[in-house]
Amino acid sequence: MSPVLVLSTIFFYFVILFLISYFAGRKADNQGFFVGNRKSAWYLVAFAMIGSSISGVTFVSVPGMVGASNFSYLQMMLGFMAGQFIIAFLLTPLFYKMNLVSIYEYLESRFGASTYKTGAWFFFISKMLGASVRLFLVCAVLQLLVFTPLHLPFILNIVFSIALVWLYTFKGGVKTLIWTDSLKTFCLVSSLILCIYYIVSDMDLGFADMFHSIRESGYMRVFFFDDVNDKRFFFKQFMAGIFTMIAMTGLDQDMMQRNLSCKNFKDSQKNMVVSIVSQFFVIGLFLMLGALLYFYAAQRGIQLPEKSDELFPMIATQGYLPVIVGILFVLGLVSSAYSAAGSALTALTTSFTVDILETTKKKDENGVARVRKLVHIGMSVVMAVTILIFNLLNNTSVIDAVYTLASYTYGPILGLFAFGIFTKKQVYDRYIPLVAILSPILCFILQKNSEEWFNGYSFSYELLIFNALFTYLGACLLIRKK
Repeated sequence: MSPVLVLSTIFFYFVILFLISYFAGRKADNQGFFVGNRKSAWYLVAFAMIGSSISGVTFVSVPGMVGASNFSYLQMMLGFMAGQFIIAFLLTPLFYKMNLVSIYEYLESRFGASTYKTGAWFFFISKMLGASVRLFLVCAVLQLLVFTPLHLPFILNIVFSIALVWLYTFKGGVKTLIWTDSLKTFCLVSSLILCIYYIVSDMDLGFADMFHSIRESGYMRVFFFDDVNDKRFFFKQFMAGIFTMIAMTGLDQDMMQRNLSCKNFKDSQKNMVVSIVSQFFVIGLFLMLGALLYFYAAQRGIQLPEKSDELFPMIATQGYLPVIVGILFVLGLVSSAYSAAGSALTALTTSFTVDILETTKKKDENGVARVRKLVHIGMSVVMAVTILIFNLLNNTSVIDAVYTLASYTYGPILGLFAFGIFTKKQVYDRYIPLVAILSPILCFILQKNSEEWFNGYSFSYELLIFNALFTYLGACLLIRKK
């Protein structure tokens, strides 16, 4: 696939994206940037959330992981669904009742300034690392398809990607994101379905034959109950899915700012239920695509790449299939990855402006707007540097890296919110940052020694639960006497 064709596809997508961004965000004020003025229709948010929850990591990594993990990812998706219901019916009414712009303002009202700052900083670290990992994956694919053939360095690739993301988010914020995420969902799902269609056609299979082949291959195995030490063990993935969803959606400013843009909490609940059910079926399609890619490689005698993340990009863009498949791959990847990075950049700007700088408490509307725009530029620069560092350190599957990072950085946030919601106790607020730092350190020690201490048991994504538990217990030790 030629670099010119790839760039033309990206250009076409961004022309549409900028038009939507312009018309959606041209009258956006600070409230429009932060929470979309709370006027978004729930069904539009639900459609947008399908795409916003599926990043470029999912688009590339989930099909590739089928070879080693089969359809076990659906176990985690079941956990995601359970977690989404907890968010919808426990957290969402609370956040609407308090009329929050940033969800971390809850920690200030419940505990105090130190806990508030702790939650905001941990979100900042979590989202910056997670968003950078996701955008890094797209940069890696673009480097392969465009920048290396044109003899251009990786740093120029990063500047190009960050600049595009900054351009379409700097004005409208959440008000823009709802519409651009809707475009992303449409492009993502359309690309996925059409890629499956063209691969099946090239293999001369009917759709009934396709289902039969996947079922008979063994790839379709979903549930794993036989080995507790296996990362695919059901209860590991299901429980990790519940708490990962609560932490990475319910306690994540990036994801919740969309849900909080609905008119009221009941509309937000409708949006969340519809979107998570839809996401389950979309992930099922990604896993089917992964099985088909392995079938296709075996049928054509194609040598599998060393990294499973490279399987879909290689087959889609290296001339094995019609050119249209490569175009659809680039369109799906770009729409998923850039929109995810854009929403992360908006959330980071919101949290840093509202929570860390507390600008909304100190300045008028114009002053907040000035600070917000400067922070937006600063967040773009930090993200670019983080991607560059991750490129130097990368040695693992990207989706695995995302959830591993989440286990360490979202755990303290989850523990603090759990303590605040399920107890009425007050704590010595100034010591909470120490607890939040010690909890991930204890988890790291636990993970490194788990096989030796627990007869070969290896911790996986469930480490998030222990991280939150250590934070919760630490807060219990800091309970203030009456």
